[in-house]
Amino acid sequence: MKQAVILGGTGVLGQAIAHRLLESGWEVRVTGRSASKMPAALRQAGAAFVSSDGRSARDLAHAIGPGADLLVDAACYTAVDAELLLPHLASIGSAVMLSSKAVYIDDAGNHVNSDVAPRFERPVQESQQTMKPSHGNYDSREGYGANKVAAEQVLLDSGHPVTVIRASKVHGAGAVRPREWMFVKRVLDRRPAVFLAGNGAGGDHTTAAVNTAALVETVAGRPGRRILNSADPDAPTAREIARTVAAYLGHDWEEILLGATDDPGLGAHPWDLTPPLVLDTQASLALGYRPVGTYAETVPAAVDWLLASPANQPAGGDPFFTYYIDYAREDAYLAAR
Repeated sequence: MKQAVILGGTGVLGQAIAHRLLESGWEVRVTGRSASKMPAALRQAGAAFVSSDGRSARDLAHAIGPGADLLVDAACYTAVDAELLLPHLASIGSAVMLSSKAVYIDDAGNHVNSDVAPRFERPVQESQQTMKPSHGNYDSREGYGANKVAAEQVLLDSGHPVTVIRASKVHGAGAVRPREWMFVKRVLDRRPAVFLAGNGAGGDHTTAAVNTAALVETVAGRPGRRILNSADPDAPTAREIARTVAAYLGHDWEEILLGATDDPGLGAHPWDLTPPLVLDTQASLALGYRPVGTYAETVPAAVDWLLASPANQPAGGDPFFTYYIDYAREDAYLAAR
């Protein structure tokens, strides 16, 4: 039986990868700091949990053991994290580091976490310029992508078959910040209208966790040193995302499309990039990868997970969502018409 180790595997991508491999007959070990974070569904599916602090060399050695056919690192954020993996790569058949499209910069040097939004005129290929590597604080807008680049370089320069996968806006069961919640909550609250800035035409390529899982399984059978983008086969706009969620939940609302001269506090959403940011996935497809489905075909799993338990839903005071959900301002706009 083929063996896989997923470091930091209790998150949205780790869960999807584990389920995919288990369904294909793999033996899977998932690591995390606390067993309480291990999803019951993963245990029931046959995954083993190994308590491990990813920044402890001793814990890491225990988790990886004598080696595995596949190692997936879902918690590699810095060059230091990557360096801890180096002594173990010789015992790994194929290694995968989960990175992010946050590393890419446009011609002006802007990235998705910049004060100025990036502008990509065409689908972004893996050869696109990236941020300069940094070894500072990764838990910041400027540090996140730069530290990811540094970690990528450590692993790609190791001489071992490491695949770096750069995902975009991830959706799926287990997401810490499920962006679709801004629309799901509106449906639950029976809101009569949805407000969308930029006329709803902005877009930031979505990535179903199950599609990334399918890509990981593909590269597990084809080890190599490479960088691959991971995104859905389609690239829906914010308006299409809102429509997809509303249609799945059987809700009708008025679409209020806002332009540049409208109240900037209305209609904000997480996919507001113009022109839309789209990742080129031709390199992944050339390896034989086949996506599980489009955004509309895969996002129901995330919606169902959100509705399955209040524990899966963001807390009411989460500033990320309070920024996007401002009913008082919306009601004032509707009353003034």
